[in-house]
Order: sequence, then structure tokens, then C-alpha cells
Amino acid sequence: MKVLKMILATCCLVALLFVYGCENKEKTKSATEVVLDKSVSKVKDVMQSLTEVDSFPRNITKGKKNWNFVGYRDWCSGFYPGVLWYAYEYSKDEEIRKGAEAFTASLKDIAYTPADNHDIGFMMYCSYGNGYRLTGNEEYKDILLASADTLATLYNPKVGTILSWPGMTEKMGHNTIIDNMMNLELLFWAAKNGGDHKLYDIAKSHAEVSMKYLVRPDNSIYHVICFDQETGEFVKGITHQGYADESMWARGQGWGIYGFSMSYRETGDEEFLNTAIGLADHFIERLPEDGIPYWDFDDPKIPNAPKDASAAGVVACGMLELSSLVKDEALKTKYFNAAKSLITKLSSDEYLSGDVNDALLLHSTGHMPHNSEIDVPIVYADYYFMEALLRLKKAESID
Repeated sequence: MKVLKMILATCCLVALLFVYGCENKEKTKSATEVVLDKSVSKVKDVMQSLTEVDSFPRNITKGKKNWNFVGYRDWCSGFYPGVLWYAYEYSKDEEIRKGAEAFTASLKDIAYTPADNHDIGFMMYCSYGNGYRLTGNEEYKDILLASADTLATLYNPKVGTILSWPGMTEKMGHNTIIDNMMNLELLFWAAKNGGDHKLYDIAKSHAEVSMKYLVRPDNSIYHVICFDQETGEFVKGITHQGYADESMWARGQGWGIYGFSMSYRETGDEEFLNTAIGLADHFIERLPEDGIPYWDFDDPKIPNAPKDASAAGVVACGMLELSSLVKDEALKTKYFNAAKSLITKLSSDEYLSGDVNDALLLHSTGHMPHNSEIDVPIVYADYYFMEALLRLKKAESID
């Protein structure tokens, strides 16, 4: 009987230690991991409700719960597969992986059809690029290389940049937008992974010309620069999606911080790094007290202007990238803390959608001048939020 009691007591002690260990392990999760857990759970629940893998979430109408969908040729089509790949990266959930593969496969034709916009990088690198990084699927690699070649057909050697909007050449001439900096990563990647070296040259030239003409002397950014198609001569800079041509459009500043940081990482050109630093410092200096940018820093309706959570997510990713590249420890800390502050704000009840709708984040602004996607969830906000959380988790684990 004594032996039995001892065995029972030992079993109870082991059980208590196991429960305590599980509870303690849960308690030691970082704030970043807690938000990732919630986000991945929600992403999986929503994914399971979607039945058509060739229709892609883009935005949610204010007051509604469910996503509005677009076809595979919409510029936002690659972001939702990217969200799934990030959710899989964190969770290693095979069901999420299968969903990511299914949505990604629907984009294949983009690699093999003529380019009609610069967004091939967003569409293919966010989907196939993340998929290849996480799985090593050789078919994904082939499709990415083909995508890079297709994107490169928009390059104009007289100007030195990739044409952004072919449909706008009659009105604008050869046009290049700051968003296009993000698509260079596909070209840099391809040049290192079996593609022609000219893809590197195209990407570097594009970044150099963009740096010269898109970046203003005060380290704010034009949205668009226009050139004569025949001579390559610079014509003017405008801000198509911002408040005014000389205003500081928040998401454009984010594309610049992220894009020039990435270009420095890929080329080692110090001018790109210095440009990213200037853009980041200017963004930090102009942030409002609550830490999340308005859609445009110069909207005269501030503080009654809409916010842009998507811009905050893009900038957070860009500043985490920048913090990993600068050599000065004070700058590393500055940009890391700025990124973490943005992520913390986005992780608050004010910006997390919770049970309100199927997105992760509220309060993004797409195209204010066209009265389009104002103060609503937008899929690329969720994409860069997930990327920022994963980058932050990795950085915190290193520390």
C-alpha cells in the first residue's frame, strides 16, 4: 500500500510539474509571439472559409466583415498567398502550407504573359518568392526566373528605369513610381539564382535613377517621375496618390525606406544606404504623437485625416531591414526601436481588427484622391504586418 501511495504521489507531482511547465512556457512567450499566435489562428480560420483559389482578398468595405476579391492579374493578388506563407513560416501548419500552395499556383501565368505593369514583383515575389524560400520547390524557382525576365521587358535603357504604368505613357511619358523600388528585389534575386546578370544591372540602374529624381532635397519622396520616352530626359515629379505633388505621401515614404535599404543590401552602394537613412530620419521626425502616420503628412485636414496602417507596416519592415545594415550602434538602436514602436501600435486594439472582420488590421488608406479604399482593411497592410512581426521575432531571438 505504501508503495502504491508513493507511486501515486510521484505521478501527481510529475503531472503538476508538467502543467506548471506548460503554463510557464506560455507565460514566457513574447508579446510578438502572442500577436503572431492570434494572427495565424485568424488567418487559418479565414483561409478555411475560402473556396476559390483564383480569387484573392484585397479589401473589406467599411461596416462589412468579409473580404472583397480580385482576379489574379490585380496588382494585389500576390499579397494573400504571401500572408499564408508567413503564417506557415511561423506555425509550420501543413494545412496552411497547402492553402498557400493553392493560391500561389493560380498566379503562374503572370510569369509567362507580356508585362502590363511593374507589379510583377509584388505579385510573384510575395507569393512564389516566399514559397521558394520556405520550401525549395524547384518549379517555384523556374517561375520566379521567368517572372524576372518578364518584368525586365519594361526597362527603358534611355531612361534607366522600368516603366511602371504602360497604360499611362500617352499622358505621362515614361513613368516610374516609388513603389517600383520594391519590385527590384525580384531582379536582384534572379541575377543571383541563375538569371542573366543584366537583371542586376537593370535593378541597380533603376535604383540610381530613382534616387536621383524621386528623392527630394528634404528627404521626402515624389510618387511618380516622368521622362521623355524617346530622349530619356527628365520632365517632372508628381504625387499621384498623395495630397499634392510636393506633399509627403506616407506609403511612398515607406516604399523608399524599404526599397533603398534593400538595394544597399544587394549592391553595397553606400549612396543607397545614405538615402534610406535620410528617408527614415525624415519619417521619424514627422510622425504624429500617436506614432501612426496619416495617409499624407501634409493633408490640411490633419488631425481629422485618415491614417494608413499599411504605410506603418511597410515602414516597420524597412526600418528593421535598415537597422540590420547600418554599422553605427546608435543608428541600429534608433531604427529598431522606431520599427518596434510602429509594430506595437499596430498590435493594439485600435488597429487589430479582432472579431470586427476577416482582416488582421484596420485603418489603411489606398488611394485618397480617387476616394478609393479609405480607412478600411487592405490586404497589403496584413502582408507587411506579418512580415514585420516575423522580422521582429527573429531580431528579438538573436538578442
